[in-house]
Amino acid sequence: MSVQQSTEAGGEPTEQGERKARRKLPFWQELPILVVIAVLLALGIKTFFVQAFSIPSGSMQQTLTKGDRVLVDKFTPWFGAEPERGEVVVFHDPGGWLEGPPAHAGGFGNDLRKVLSTIGLMPSGDEKDLIKRVIAVGGDTVECNAGSPVKVNGVALDEPYVFPGAKPCDNDPVGTVTVPKGRLWVMGDHRNDSRDSRPHHNETGDGFVPVDDVVGRAFAVAWPFSDWSTLPVPGTFDTVPDAKGGSAAPVAEPVGPEAAALGAVVPLALWRRRRRAR
Repeated sequence: MSVQQSTEAGGEPTEQGERKARRKLPFWQELPILVVIAVLLALGIKTFFVQAFSIPSGSMQQTLTKGDRVLVDKFTPWFGAEPERGEVVVFHDPGGWLEGPPAHAGGFGNDLRKVLSTIGLMPSGDEKDLIKRVIAVGGDTVECNAGSPVKVNGVALDEPYVFPGAKPCDNDPVGTVTVPKGRLWVMGDHRNDSRDSRPHHNETGDGFVPVDDVVGRAFAVAWPFSDWSTLPVPGTFDTVPDAKGGSAAPVAEPVGPEAAALGAVVPLALWRRRRRAR
């Protein structure tokens, strides 16, 4: 069919002519393009939305065990959301919390893992990041005494997430501390096996974690599948009053990565439907 036969009387190309003009590339030519797009998407998701982290120790048992992979929400902090009491968060080492250099195996396998981790196709094994539970935020007063439950602003916490047999503060009591603004007081769920805010209280930084060092909130266990679960805020933190002594004001739930993804997909789907209609 000639070009003239595939056009309307007014010179406009017909739909059949447009289809012929848009010739598909062979699969072997499309594949590298698809791979590059997939890598860029994975890198963008890891950088701005969700990243996987591996659990290197037992400091968060029984909530998390060594080898678990958790998904961390990195999206909501971009909109000014700050960690809340009870959340499990990943944060950069504030300074001296990790003993010794990260232990990584050498060889091609480790190099490949680093590349895949960089683009978000494998969980991060970077041991310079830690994961703990936020117990108190800026302005809060924490009481951590031997033989007593942890208290935040005078309210004793009921902590069913603490590892069975571990005492809330017995192995490392610090007395009463007040969290400065812009800082967090964090503790591991396995209180007898966690180097958290308590043992670092008398060191530089007083054991507090700067909010700016927080990578994001861990919201789900993704691997192994047998351990899949979400990581909600325990109900005991709903009873904690604010630092001024009044009842804690309801906090609006931040938009999670699932809602953000849905919000991005729906407009795209509507645009495609309108384009097809035309």
